[in-house]
Amino acid sequence: MKILDKYVAKNFLIGYAITFAVLIGLVLVIDLFVNLGEFAKNAELGAGAVTWNIVQYYMAQMTLWFRDMAGMITVVAATFSLARLTYNNELVAVMASGVSLKRIMAPIIFLAILLTGLLIIDQEYLIPKLAPQLVRSHDEVPGGRTYDLWFMADNNGSLICTNRFDETTQTMLKPTIILRESVGPIVYRVTGWIRADKAVYNAQSKGWDLTNGIYQPIAQQASEVDLIAKPEPFAFYKTDMNPEEIPLRQQEDYKSLLSSAQLAELARTMGTRVRDQAEFYLHKHSRITKPIINMVMLLVALPVLVCRDPKRMKSAILSSFGITGACFVVTFVCEMMATEVFFDRIRPELWAWAPVFIFLPIAVLEIDGMNT
Repeated sequence: MKILDKYVAKNFLIGYAITFAVLIGLVLVIDLFVNLGEFAKNAELGAGAVTWNIVQYYMAQMTLWFRDMAGMITVVAATFSLARLTYNNELVAVMASGVSLKRIMAPIIFLAILLTGLLIIDQEYLIPKLAPQLVRSHDEVPGGRTYDLWFMADNNGSLICTNRFDETTQTMLKPTIILRESVGPIVYRVTGWIRADKAVYNAQSKGWDLTNGIYQPIAQQASEVDLIAKPEPFAFYKTDMNPEEIPLRQQEDYKSLLSSAQLAELARTMGTRVRDQAEFYLHKHSRITKPIINMVMLLVALPVLVCRDPKRMKSAILSSFGITGACFVVTFVCEMMATEVFFDRIRPELWAWAPVFIFLPIAVLEIDGMNT
């Protein structure tokens, strides 16, 4: 690597670290200031426990904030490094030496690609692992919630119901499991049900130990009515629905917290609602388009930022932020529209790729038209 590459890369990485600390820190401070009273509801646990609860909460939340702001962080870091080069008139010296300004952009683009790998790691490994912590509210202590569950589908196609699930003891009170079998792409048939006084999760067997559990099959034809046996004892129900999955699936937008592998597994047990399927395909394609859009945001901003006159730097920064902000807003709007019906159809794949189709040609034209 040449001395110039090292110098530009160093400026970019310093800008990236500063931008990350400022943006993430700003969001953290604002959220803590607004919700400090929520954390204080657990004051009876002691100052140490409350402080540790706050640390745990925000350590997990930072993975979500980085996922959502990774593209903006990269653009601001590039702005920081290039503004410094312009302010010191270093770009003029580089051009006088016969080096194209496009060559200045190369280390930034290369490092941005590497840092995009952090976004992929964050989305595919860190966020799914921390998902149970990410769905809890500010005033909740991990593992301390109690709530009801209604018609939650598992990998067997069954529907799990209970009026009380305790996270601390990992126990469902008086659960009912409606057993179903698939008879078509979007059609299920109820084959029976399981009831018990309570169900306790067994981590070793990956299922639920049932207390006084009974299984009752349902006749599918009139001729089978006399053949149906009386309720049978049923002591264990094996399923992928574990205590970590339950609070996650309680959230409306929990699919965004899953990895690509988990999304593929979820597709087998996904509901038949058109909007549910649209959300699934949106998240599936967004895992590909999100890193691409972040790179497009950078490529759109860089040609504007590479200016030689320090007097034009302020307007260049405003222009780059305006274009980047437009890309960010268009991406957000496309995600909102992906589950809406237009012309009697829902096209989540088209909406997921729309920002790339719109802004990638703009980036190519800007780079091609640079005065270097």
